[in-house]
Amino acid sequence: MSVRLRRDGERMTGGAGDEPVARRFDLLVAGDLNPDVVLAGVPAELGVGQRERLVSEAVLTVGGSAGIVACGAARLGLSTAFASIVGDDDAGRYVLNELAARQVDVGSVVVQNEVPTGLSVSLVRATRDDRAILTAPGCIPLFEAAMIDRTLLRSARHLHVTSYFLQPKLAAGLQGLFAEAHAAGLSTSLDCNDDPSNEWDDGLLAILPAVDLLFANRHEALAMTHRSGDLEPSLAQLASTGTLPIVKLGDSGAVAWSAGAAASMPAFPVEVRDTVGAGDGFATGFLHAWLGGRDLARSLAFGVACGSLSTRGLGGVEAQATLTEAATAAEWLLARAAPEGAS
Repeated sequence: MSVRLRRDGERMTGGAGDEPVARRFDLLVAGDLNPDVVLAGVPAELGVGQRERLVSEAVLTVGGSAGIVACGAARLGLSTAFASIVGDDDAGRYVLNELAARQVDVGSVVVQNEVPTGLSVSLVRATRDDRAILTAPGCIPLFEAAMIDRTLLRSARHLHVTSYFLQPKLAAGLQGLFAEAHAAGLSTSLDCNDDPSNEWDDGLLAILPAVDLLFANRHEALAMTHRSGDLEPSLAQLASTGTLPIVKLGDSGAVAWSAGAAASMPAFPVEVRDTVGAGDGFATGFLHAWLGGRDLARSLAFGVACGSLSTRGLGGVEAQATLTEAATAAEWLLARAAPEGAS
């Protein structure tokens, strides 16, 4: 499939004083995009000495938190546009063609020829209970808010941004970008993802008043608030900024903090093959329900359903839920599991 690629330096349209545009997209996803190589059945000890080791399975697929969310949203039926940066290389063309084949609009992705597209390798242990992710960031850190077409921004209902710490130039402009989005009538969300430096600077906390929905896992929620142990104080601190914190708990489901109290939803039972992208699947499902006007419990259930179902295959996009699958699993959860408090 051939897709139009916006070259670095090409003029972006739109500005603060432009006329309103029609809402063509339910969702604009902005952030990281790269190929993922997922290796399953990796021995616990790889060793050195130039020895060759065998794994049980391997897949080349779409990676990057933003890329996975965009694919999942389109699969659920949300009209989805994408903003990112890739290199002018085979890796960049591969991921853009994969997104386009999944009905994601990639016409505003910036292509530059100085730095290659990023690449991640996920090493999944034979026991499937843990993994390591090795990432060559390539051009991912070059993405910045100024690269997002403002006409595209104003044509969406919601802006979702990912991977705060992998994209320092984007992070620097996020507060202004979210303010623009709100002024244009969009709601906003952020999935901070991990901080490879493990420094967790307070710049992230400073932008949360401009974030409607904050997605994080347990480790990230504790780390960004510089806490450990019980999750509830972190949830309360994050909520005090005005955002709605939603924390992904893996095989324990998810929890959110709203109106001074926690609401949780357990995981949906599936046979897990790989957890890469499960958190992105959760965010996709939650956004689908929330943008559809569903309440918090139903949004949590839809998110948990999508996150759980995504673990049925290797990689983040290969087993993403259809709308029918997600709705069936969400109804099962709502019928059998009353929301519980945070643990």
